[in-house]
Amino acid sequence: MKHRLKGMGVALITPLKKDFSIDFEAIERLVEYQIQEGTDYIVALGTTAETPTLSFAERKEILKTVVQAVKGRIPVVAGIGCNNPLEVIEQIHLYDLKKVDAILSVAPYYNRPQQEGIFQHYKAIAKASPLPLILYNVASRTAVNIEAETTLRIAKEIPKVIGIKEASGNFFQIMHIMEHKPSDFLVISGDDVITLPLMACGLDGLISVVANAYPKLISQMVKSSLYGDYKTARSLHYQLLTVMDLCFKQGSPSGVKTFMECQGLVEHYVRLPLVDVSESLKQEIKIVVNSMK
Repeated sequence: MKHRLKGMGVALITPLKKDFSIDFEAIERLVEYQIQEGTDYIVALGTTAETPTLSFAERKEILKTVVQAVKGRIPVVAGIGCNNPLEVIEQIHLYDLKKVDAILSVAPYYNRPQQEGIFQHYKAIAKASPLPLILYNVASRTAVNIEAETTLRIAKEIPKVIGIKEASGNFFQIMHIMEHKPSDFLVISGDDVITLPLMACGLDGLISVVANAYPKLISQMVKSSLYGDYKTARSLHYQLLTVMDLCFKQGSPSGVKTFMECQGLVEHYVRLPLVDVSESLKQEIKIVVNSMK
């Protein structure tokens, strides 16, 4: 499983209809699009899926739809996390995880726990989980950073934790983890724009937002880096740089959904409290989409 989660995973959006209900047919189309374009694995119910505004029943149905659409062709990772470990454990038992390969679990947010609390949070979840876990460190959203020493302690003491999605943006912290981690512990980028330089330092891949719109190019960039072909990877990185900037300029996934609408993949709708990008940004995105055809 650790080997199968190297490369590029996509943090799949949740396509919505005009009435803000979930477009399950679009989910099936997007999964097929990702597989055909070379995505290595699907991450369902991540931040990009707008999970804070999805009911538990909706999340269960989304995961079921993704698994059925994948048909075992590539791994599926389910995002299951919150600031209450007992709730995470309860959800793990309520989801149908028979054809899911791993769980991505975000650091406990809002509580602002100490590092020992973070360690114990993941220890409790790992004990209850039937599947391997991937930590998700994104301090800009959770208000707590999983420090490098805590990540390394978890990697060495909790075997069921097989890796971390690192979205701290802290180069030193991420490189420190890569230098001292167990050899088979995965370190995965959570930031599209800084993936290339970190892969030169030994990163195992990327869980991408931008790949919702450009899976083939992002996948090629990541694979070229894994194979040491940095000339190709660098060319692809700069080809995508403006896309990466515009995707996050007014929040995610509003930006990437606008790219996808301009490509004819999905509608642009997002649920409150997220809102659409401005008309001026939409025009910028249209120009970029047309230039990349």
